[in-house]
Amino acid sequence: MNIPNQKTYTLPFHGRDLKFIVSSLAGQANASVIGQYGGTSVLVTVVMGKEDRPIDFFPLTVDYEERFYAAGKIIGSRYVRREGRPSQEAILSGRLIDRSIRPLFDERLRRDVQVVVTVLSYDEENDPDFLALCGASLALSISDIPWGGPIAGVKLVQNGDITVNPSIKVVEQLQETGTCDAFFAGTADVVNMIELGGREITEAGAQKIFTTAHEEIKKLIAFQNGIISEIGKKKADVVFVAIDEAFKKALHARAFDALSETLFIADATERDEKTNALKELVHEELQQQEAYAVCMPQFDGIWERLCNEVIHRTMLEKNKRPDGRAFDEIRPLHAEVGLFERLHGSSIFMRGQTQSLAVTTLAAPGSEQFIETMETTGKRRFMLHYNFPPYATGETGRVGSPGRREIGHGALAEKALRAVIPPKDVFPYTIRVVSEIVSSNGSSSMASVCAGTLSLMDAGVPLTKPVAGIAMGLATPQGYDSSKGVDEFKVFTDLQGLEDHYGDMDFKVAGTRDGITAIQMDVKIKGISFAIYQQGLAMAHDARMKILDVIQQTIPAPRTKLSAYAPKILTYVVKPNQIGLVIGQGGKTINGIIEEFGVESIDIDEDGTVFVSGTDQQKVEDAIAYIKNLTKEFEVGEVITGPIIKLLDFGAIVDLGGGKDGMIHVSEIKNGYVERASDLLKLGQEVTAKVVKVDENGKIGLSIKAMGGK
Repeated sequence: MNIPNQKTYTLPFHGRDLKFIVSSLAGQANASVIGQYGGTSVLVTVVMGKEDRPIDFFPLTVDYEERFYAAGKIIGSRYVRREGRPSQEAILSGRLIDRSIRPLFDERLRRDVQVVVTVLSYDEENDPDFLALCGASLALSISDIPWGGPIAGVKLVQNGDITVNPSIKVVEQLQETGTCDAFFAGTADVVNMIELGGREITEAGAQKIFTTAHEEIKKLIAFQNGIISEIGKKKADVVFVAIDEAFKKALHARAFDALSETLFIADATERDEKTNALKELVHEELQQQEAYAVCMPQFDGIWERLCNEVIHRTMLEKNKRPDGRAFDEIRPLHAEVGLFERLHGSSIFMRGQTQSLAVTTLAAPGSEQFIETMETTGKRRFMLHYNFPPYATGETGRVGSPGRREIGHGALAEKALRAVIPPKDVFPYTIRVVSEIVSSNGSSSMASVCAGTLSLMDAGVPLTKPVAGIAMGLATPQGYDSSKGVDEFKVFTDLQGLEDHYGDMDFKVAGTRDGITAIQMDVKIKGISFAIYQQGLAMAHDARMKILDVIQQTIPAPRTKLSAYAPKILTYVVKPNQIGLVIGQGGKTINGIIEEFGVESIDIDEDGTVFVSGTDQQKVEDAIAYIKNLTKEFEVGEVITGPIIKLLDFGAIVDLGGGKDGMIHVSEIKNGYVERASDLLKLGQEVTAKVVKVDENGKIGLSIKAMGGK
């Protein structure tokens, strides 16, 4: 690669060179960077809008664009051979970058900022996420866009030792045998984003992962700082949302004490009503004052900041939470299973006003989800889907296909439960769990984990252990910076909606009694220290034990009998070279078995495992028996019994089952001369004979006289 004005920066990093190339490519963006790691390459561009928008939030967009050509694939619809909607994996990668970079922007910025990551090359060995996040950080840092980076992120897996930035193959291997795989992001001082999937990793193990990740992040930050000092642009002199200090003081003086009352009413509905009424009253009063009339467009933003200040100061200075709970107290819990007779498994889990109704559906292996993306081609046997309708928060809105939030929350709950799903050879079903959030007031993804566990156990899925999840919150002083070595903070258990909205951290932890299966952390401050992380893990552990008590009181163990409405599945293993025999030319044999025995489906894995499923147990058993006979390999000396299905002058044909037959030659009917088989045998007659010959073409010779008859 030799692009005009190209500069290449290289850092040896865990066995491969990490390269960043800055050049004239995509030169109309505020900045662009090509990142390379092994044979994986990404292009990251960052662009800031030219004008401020009249909105009350910072408009950041992160788009993660997979290109099939990056992996040498031509896939997609048969009629539209191009990329369409982003895959779930691409959406999750985009969310990972967004969650990492967003806390380092000034929330008062009102210009559009768009980060676009385009995967140009994928070598199937090196994860593009690591490269994409570091590339986004560097592009923002060398651009003129105001930003508080740089940051970096690393992937880690643990199997005894911790491996940093392992190859894709190593990750796949350790996902089956290791204790966890994780992605941590942060600055040189703090960690600000965590994604961790575990196989019951201990709190001590999770702490070691944190410290290891942060040391690696610091190396990547130092590398970026060297590049920034050389080619970084001066930041643009943009105008942030202005606040009239006199108006702010007037609003503070009028509403601070009143908000200290209304925001701390235990009942959420009453709290919202009184706080909204107070807001309308204060707005009307100030609007009538001539000095503040021109400032009213700032009212909503200042009101939000005032609510945020009231919440933080009251929690930190008075040790008081909005609903009056202790800092380690969980809201009231309620759990039920077996809600609907016709569903294979169902449950409701309530934690305060947050309610998840979960349904488990079991299906044949052929119902597995087929996945074909830039990075992955394969099947997904266990799925968890999360729905969040607008009525869950008492609102109206769009109901339709899942958005990024729904996909992210569902993926987290699926990750938390995946570690306890039994393997296919133990439980051959395709499993789908759907979490319907019917009411939400904080941490519905962790409610989905709890409800999902209950519905899976109700469906009779033999989970190795039940899983529960809980979210921890954080309150820190305004302007808190843990990099200064001052750790004044409050971690609290089971954050509710108000604490989530105004709080500084959403720290979700799921696991069994013996260890952690998932962690996800997002922050609104720059990041958290190890002390916050350590306390969050400890408090989450205690809360998880209490929730697991409720789950196991509701249903102590998975049901031993499946629902009458669930399909019945039996398995039988044939030799790989017999798969074609079972399928038949053009699927004739397998479709014939399905039709003859009235089963729903027959699926065959590459290793020869045959799965027969249907609603009638007897029909499934009969189909399995037929396949056993079809693939049975007869040996000389074996004794068989079967009916005569055809008489010939020179012998008789015996049905051996499974579409196979054998012939008894007239000379093998008895000792001595026999002129015609029909002289001694009849059509439909059951005979017992010994196998005396099996030729290369599978033709079987039988003998009655070899049984000792005269």
